[in-house]
Amino acid sequence: MDSETRTYRTGAEDTVLDLTRDCADFVRDRGDGLLHLFVPHATAGLAILETGSGSDDDLLAALGDLLPADDRWRHRHGTPGHGRSHVMPALVPPYASVPVLGGELALGTWQSICLVDLNVDNHQRHVRFSFLAG
Repeated sequence: MDSETRTYRTGAEDTVLDLTRDCADFVRDRGDGLLHLFVPHATAGLAILETGSGSDDDLLAALGDLLPADDRWRHRHGTPGHGRSHVMPALVPPYASVPVLGGELALGTWQSICLVDLNVDNHQRHVRFSFLAG
């Protein structure tokens, strides 16, 4: 297995950050196998969805409806609603796996690989990219 960790800055607002280009660069010329991504954070996740057409904003809106940034959460340190960030990985998991064929991601036409981060208290995220050769 070949593995490396990359660092991303997500900023001070709820974020869907497209990682597809970085993923494609990581697997380029590697042949067949599996790309596995993992976010070693208790408050971030990975999603495969269409981006650029409003779906990324729709995802954030849906998460906002399901996990409002208010004072209902028992986990209360940080900004108001911080506890929702600790619940989010149960809905948007901290991992994703994508087949790689001939050194290219075997994604559907409109699929993108995205980091999802609702934790406005931590602006730096790490993502582990691992390639398992077929």
